[in-house]
Amino acid sequence: MFQSDPFYLKVFGEYALFTDPMSKGGGEKFTYQVPTYQALKGIVEASYWKPSIYYVIDEVKILNPIKMETRGILLPLGTSDSKTGNANKDLSYFTYLKDVAYAVKFHFEWNEQFPELKQDWDRVKHEQIILRSMKKGGRRDIFLGTRECLGYIEKLSKSQYENLKTAYLGDFSYGIMFHSFIYPGFTNYGESEGTVPRLKGSTQSYTDGHLYSNFTATFMKNGVIKFKRPEECEIRHKLRAYVATKEPQYLPVDEELALYEGSDGE
Repeated sequence: MFQSDPFYLKVFGEYALFTDPMSKGGGEKFTYQVPTYQALKGIVEASYWKPSIYYVIDEVKILNPIKMETRGILLPLGTSDSKTGNANKDLSYFTYLKDVAYAVKFHFEWNEQFPELKQDWDRVKHEQIILRSMKKGGRRDIFLGTRECLGYIEKLSKSQYENLKTAYLGDFSYGIMFHSFIYPGFTNYGESEGTVPRLKGSTQSYTDGHLYSNFTATFMKNGVIKFKRPEECEIRHKLRAYVATKEPQYLPVDEELALYEGSDGE
């Protein structure tokens, strides 16, 4: 299977909220201590994404010490006061990460679920667009887990990535954490079109047309978390029926690169 050369990216912001699903039941949210695979993949896709490519997050380096802050948030209840007509609200508490900074290593592969896009499989042009997008700070707004946590990105070279110091030494275990989602039609596991891959060591297969969530044990060694691929996660839950677009609308990579070159004054 084709894999691009690795890319390196710095992600930072004032606040982040990588929500632990266990904390959602009471209407409050509590963040994981470290970013999830899915959150980092979303950040990379906000920089540049096309249906012909599939991103894989290889690892993340934790640059700043882990600090948390709890804030009271007034949330509407969906009802109104019978006398004043004002919306009723309830006080919830959200616990955020504060002053976060991460260095991310990732690569892309061809999305084999869309063989009709093979004409768009131009490694060099996609790499050039990714590098230019990161240099410009991304193509879309960057969110650190949730919309109220605005983030920023910077392109890194391999040497810059390797020379960045982490905030931690030694081994840390974060237990079972949410890892990623599997969307039908956007997998890249070499099985039949639209199917969800089997769990490792299992003969159980999964029906088409459903959204799945993946969970796995997460470890940090000397400030670096090396991620498993989604198909390597040991725990998977079927969530709900999900319809994926099978006829994606996109601009061919040749035209897209020409737009970047024009904006750069080349």
